[in-house]
Amino acid sequence: MKPEKKLFLLDAFALIYRAHFAFVKNPRISSKGLNTSAIFGFANTLLEVLKDEKPTHLGVAFDTPKPTFRHVQFEAYKAQRQEQPEDITTAVPYVKQLLKAMCIPILEMEGYEADDVVGTLAKKAAREGFEVFMMTPDKDYGQLVEEHVYLYKPAISGKGVEIMGPKEVCERWGISDISQVVDMLGLQGDASDNIPGIPGVGEKTAQKLVAEFGSVENLIVNTDKLAGKLKEKVIEGKDLAVLSKQLATIDINVPIAFEEEDLRMCEPNRELLSSLLDELEFKTLKKRLLGETEAPVAIPAANKTGQLNLFGEAPTAVPSVSKPSEVTSTGVSAEPATSNERRTVATTAHRYHLVNTPELRQSLAQYLSLQESFCFDTETTSVDAIDAELVGLAFAYRDGEAFYVPVPADRAEAQAIVEDFREVLENEKIEKIAQNLKYDMLILQNYGVEVRGPLYDTMLAHYLIEPDKRHNMDALANAYLNYEPVAIEALIGKKGPKQLTMRDVAIEKVVEYAAEDADITLQLKHKLQPLLVENQAEKLFKGVEVPLVPVLAAMEREGIRVDTNVLSEMSGVLEIDMKQVEQEIFGLAGEEFNIGSPKQLGVILFEKMKLVKNPKKTATGQYATGEDILSDLESEHEIARKILDYRELQKLKSTYVDALPQLINPSTGRIHTSFNQAVAATGRLSSTNPNLQNIPIRTPRGREIRKAFIPRNEDYVILSADYSQIELRIMAAFSQDATMLEAFNKGIDIHASTASKVFNVALEEVTSDMRRKAKMVNFGIIYGISAFGLAQRLGIARGEASEIIKAYFQEFPAVKSYMDMVINKAREQKYVETILGRRRYLADIDSQNQTTRGFAERNAINAPIQGSAADMIKIAMINIHDFLKREKLQSRMLLQVHDELVFDAHRDEIELLSHHVNELMVNAIPLPVKMETGIGKGLNWLEAH
Repeated sequence: MKPEKKLFLLDAFALIYRAHFAFVKNPRISSKGLNTSAIFGFANTLLEVLKDEKPTHLGVAFDTPKPTFRHVQFEAYKAQRQEQPEDITTAVPYVKQLLKAMCIPILEMEGYEADDVVGTLAKKAAREGFEVFMMTPDKDYGQLVEEHVYLYKPAISGKGVEIMGPKEVCERWGISDISQVVDMLGLQGDASDNIPGIPGVGEKTAQKLVAEFGSVENLIVNTDKLAGKLKEKVIEGKDLAVLSKQLATIDINVPIAFEEEDLRMCEPNRELLSSLLDELEFKTLKKRLLGETEAPVAIPAANKTGQLNLFGEAPTAVPSVSKPSEVTSTGVSAEPATSNERRTVATTAHRYHLVNTPELRQSLAQYLSLQESFCFDTETTSVDAIDAELVGLAFAYRDGEAFYVPVPADRAEAQAIVEDFREVLENEKIEKIAQNLKYDMLILQNYGVEVRGPLYDTMLAHYLIEPDKRHNMDALANAYLNYEPVAIEALIGKKGPKQLTMRDVAIEKVVEYAAEDADITLQLKHKLQPLLVENQAEKLFKGVEVPLVPVLAAMEREGIRVDTNVLSEMSGVLEIDMKQVEQEIFGLAGEEFNIGSPKQLGVILFEKMKLVKNPKKTATGQYATGEDILSDLESEHEIARKILDYRELQKLKSTYVDALPQLINPSTGRIHTSFNQAVAATGRLSSTNPNLQNIPIRTPRGREIRKAFIPRNEDYVILSADYSQIELRIMAAFSQDATMLEAFNKGIDIHASTASKVFNVALEEVTSDMRRKAKMVNFGIIYGISAFGLAQRLGIARGEASEIIKAYFQEFPAVKSYMDMVINKAREQKYVETILGRRRYLADIDSQNQTTRGFAERNAINAPIQGSAADMIKIAMINIHDFLKREKLQSRMLLQVHDELVFDAHRDEIELLSHHVNELMVNAIPLPVKMETGIGKGLNWLEAH
């Protein structure tokens, strides 16, 4: 049998754009600052096709910069598209270099688009006995599908590859014949290419018209069979329909020859490909493409003079043999390989030891006590630190060697093993290194051990070096050590009912996994520390982030008491409120429907009630019914306001009122949230399980949830201390604006003062509406608000909003000067800093794309202010924690929510606590502006706030 001839034709730009935007929230940046996201994504897609489909022939089609016949025919063709992102412009030459190195032909012809080239070659190849697959996410290619020619849509967002023949394309478009794809496009248009279609005709209407009349041309000669507004639309838009159909039709007569041999798969230029992949820093891709591996790296005998080795000489690539009475060690030898393959425990020389006798534990503890620093890690039964039990402890004090101490399930035996290491873990003089140190500290607190001494957290170090990147150990090992750690799933399996715990895993596997964690973390510390110094972040690391770790650990362990009776009552009230609002929505809609279904809701709002002339749609073709859409409609349409009310009630009930009781720890009777230091790039803390920082406080119903948070017993009350207008005060300090400083320092209402200046009236003549507008401007300025944004928030005309902003900057010129200075400085150094030197990097500050650049400019203004506010409350928390310990108070700090701290305050200590909390908060970071706090107390959080 003759082998099948299989041709893949790829639309380059469609795949490059798709790859670029897939990484837009977490771009891949090389060490030289090159954004390689689009190149990497395209290359991965290409490799998947080569591996899974094994084409015999392949070509990649590109658009050219020259205008096509469509631009000549219709000047506005694709005119609405934003300028091509510069990262894509930079990526295209690299993609072409990659294709040339892989011996894959580049297909392009001036005056034609890639889809015209693909369409022409696809038809010609099919006549030559090929099975042809047009690879693109662009649905318009459906018009080309026929027997032996398929649309191949790449996998995306968990959805696998989709191969569409004539049957599938017709089902997708709701048509009876492939030729009608262009008729659909002619009627409904294509917003992505600025093809107009007939105004007011959407997909469903187009399907009905095509089903009835067969084509655009036949529809136009039969308009007398239409009626009402649709008839008017078709008559008025018939010329646009014909034009749109022409623009949407892919030209299959491009003057390009189909040369079978030119498209045949051939061997890559290995030297050229290797050099390009090295330049792009695509180490894993290089391995996949060229099959190259890496030689084991020799490990030095010691990483500092006088460092001791517990179990003999330096680790080598030869496994050690131990006597039964001695420690069990694991080592590795490996075949030489190329230096660009990512290393693993199987290919890297190491020595990991099992420490499983009292004598060995005591010997290890003795050697640890002689070190200036060591790394430690805990293996546990759960990610919930409050309830987790120790399975083992791992230690490392020089690269390439580590020690694992198993801990049994029996509590008394476990405690005895931990006691062997108490003295060294609590030694104030020895530095302790860990990845996500807070978790390990909490685990050891379960056994009564307080980790003390200089502390070092590699996760936090990297957070300060690259705040926008991922900070987990695997990501850091890949980036800084070219190393792939053993995956936890390899030991305990994937999440689910069958997942094991570490206690179920064979000890030899745990030794490799746990010891590797300690070893790699230690190596990361050695890599990250010089970068901390280089980035001038060491002071912030040692003075704020690391000292905050034990503070947060103490708060998490303390938890907060919740009144389940209050939540139960609230749940019932919310249920009644939801039913009432639901009936009101049904009354306004004139029928019952599933309010929770975006599809049904869209039909009601935009087809039945016709609230908007041209409603937006989602990528799946449904009407968009998100909060932003409904918020725009709520001032004009009551049903939009009611739907927003319903959603708020539903969220409050499901996310908080019904969920919080399930999160109460059965052992403590309290809720223990987790505070995250290394998530928000601004420096702010976040919280999870549950997220107590997202409890709505702007609505009465949302605020009611705080009523459920109560003191531990009758001897305590809840005390809340909240910074007053902290970000505005920091803006005043940074800009040195005399008017703002005077208002804050003399206790004048800042919003009234601003209104007085902006609206040119005396302070006593400021109305509540003026103050409201001034307040929105004050807070909006910090976030770089535009006239359009201010107009939306205040419900006023854009012109009026523009005048208010203009008047603001005239009255507060120092603020405008400060903002301009910050943006200019950001352009020079590509980052901004908080008052303590916390950096926010702004790679897009010089972007040619106005939207991207505008976002970076707003970050340049806001990040130093919001980040300085975060720095200030962190310093306050550290000082308050120290005060509570030093004075041996019974009161405890429980929560941090943005600019607010919440305490369990003992009744005998309320006055003392209030005074010192206020002092420590307002003086956390001295500024030339008066800081203020609002302090309240009550029988629950709502009363206190």
